[in-house]
Amino acid sequence: MYILGISCYFHDAAACLLKDGEVIAAAEEERFSRVKHDPSFPVAAIKFCLDSAGIEGKDLDLVVFNEKPFLKFERILKTVFSTYPRSCALFKEVMVNWIGAKLWIKSLIEEKIGVPQDKVLFCEHHVSHAASAFFCSPFKDAAILTCDGTGEWATTAIGEATADWTGKDNNDIRLSEEIRFPHSLGLLYSAFTAFLGFEVNEGEYKVMGMAAFGEPKYVDKVYEVIKVADDGSFRIDMRYFSYHYSATRSFNKRFVKLFGKPRDPGARFAASKEPLYDDPVPVTDEEVADSKHYADIAASIQKVVEQILVKIANNLYKKTGLKRLCFAGGVALNCVANREILDNTPFEEIFIHPAGGDSGGAMGAALYAYHCYLKQRRKFVLSHAYWGRQYAGPDIKRFLDENSIPYRYFKDESELFSNVVEALMSQKVVGWFQGRSEWGPRALGNRSILADPRRREMKDTVNIKIKFREPFRPFAPSVLEDKAAEYFELGKAGGQYPLRFMLYTVPVNKKDLVPAVTHVDGTSRLQAVGPETNPRFYRLIERFYEKTGVPVLLNTSFNLRGEPIVETPQDAFNTYLKCGMDVLVLGDYLLEK
Repeated sequence: MYILGISCYFHDAAACLLKDGEVIAAAEEERFSRVKHDPSFPVAAIKFCLDSAGIEGKDLDLVVFNEKPFLKFERILKTVFSTYPRSCALFKEVMVNWIGAKLWIKSLIEEKIGVPQDKVLFCEHHVSHAASAFFCSPFKDAAILTCDGTGEWATTAIGEATADWTGKDNNDIRLSEEIRFPHSLGLLYSAFTAFLGFEVNEGEYKVMGMAAFGEPKYVDKVYEVIKVADDGSFRIDMRYFSYHYSATRSFNKRFVKLFGKPRDPGARFAASKEPLYDDPVPVTDEEVADSKHYADIAASIQKVVEQILVKIANNLYKKTGLKRLCFAGGVALNCVANREILDNTPFEEIFIHPAGGDSGGAMGAALYAYHCYLKQRRKFVLSHAYWGRQYAGPDIKRFLDENSIPYRYFKDESELFSNVVEALMSQKVVGWFQGRSEWGPRALGNRSILADPRRREMKDTVNIKIKFREPFRPFAPSVLEDKAAEYFELGKAGGQYPLRFMLYTVPVNKKDLVPAVTHVDGTSRLQAVGPETNPRFYRLIERFYEKTGVPVLLNTSFNLRGEPIVETPQDAFNTYLKCGMDVLVLGDYLLEK
């Protein structure tokens, strides 16, 4: 039985294919189209999934869309009409987009995939999120928390889920309470993202990184725009915001009066008067003061979101009494908040979907249909995130030869590793392209840029000369699973699935040994690499450990600022040429400048 899940038309369009209840392929459309956060109907991602199974659209038993378009359209129309005439421009945009395509998903699926409309199902957005976490987890039962910008109406939902691995008919997800648009933690955080000069749905990670440089001095002001009850339920004071009636601006003049002038997107961030890396222009006192001010605002919204999520989770535990939590939605990618939930609630284990945002909804919708609509037993756990396309050795060789690109081929893996480790120890930056591409926004050792974490300057080198991004952005350490507790303070997080997916931040125990992956607040968003989930990446880190005594590599996603993570050997080579990367490894082939 084949079930295809689809997510599209907001951001991070994606497709996921199940065979008899198990994921066999999943990918985001942006990887193929090369359009960051591509929202369009995922034609290429769907083709990849079908090709992976060797089937055509007519062979699918079901296609499941990750939300209910008419219900979402109802919410948009009601919002637009209630805020008219301020929403006039938004109304025009809505009519063009929705009447043109978004309402006719069944017809579009039939046209693009060749699946009759009676095989097309729709799953509510937050149910898709819930299913993506629960049915990918190893849990038999769990409390459920979903939180994002907005779905049809819901922005936050809580409930519980049960499933039986023995085949009995009791798979169920019950979302019992929800908070509805326009009251949204995700949209609140996005409004601050825009205020701080970053792109919405792209720059939220930057806010989280900037927050570590500041102090939460403005928490009281944040609580003027959002009112929170003891159980974590909240209401946003919409007098400060415009996202409910504007397509271009998320906050208004009242918000600016409260928090001050918005940050210039082109402004340099300077934490101190020390010269910025590779920048001859001296840092001014005004830049330091401005940077500190905006970092304090970032720290304040980050702190408030953490506090609210902890309250919601504690309330959820009281209601359910369950010891395990499944968390999904775009807000679940806030790895600092995730650790706060783990440390400040009675939950003993948390499973967070590695593609927690809209793309993960494609997987959740398909799994919900299989387990709750068709009542099929569970037999799948998302133990890794490598569900994209793999490019075999002959594919790589053909690309290199056809383009007359010089390379060295290593038949012996050990010899390849020796060369890569030697390059890393020589302070060279390595592009590492292996196996199937990762599912979700994190590079986990198959589409990664690697560097030596022992040299503090490597952080600036990779940020500025390789990634072309803000120098305050932190990098993740990929660490041997069995050495993680030695270098990082894992606490309750030890052994949990989110550590595989870079979804927790933890304090660093040996800061002096790995300064390039230690953020300014002394923490890291680590990836624990096990020999069973990514054996080749594990062996590479192991070789680095043998040579240096440090079982850690600096790992960041293989892309440049504003671009999706590389998908093909051609993408990887293009990125290699456009930046200061020293070495590129494509499978068993090594290129060096």
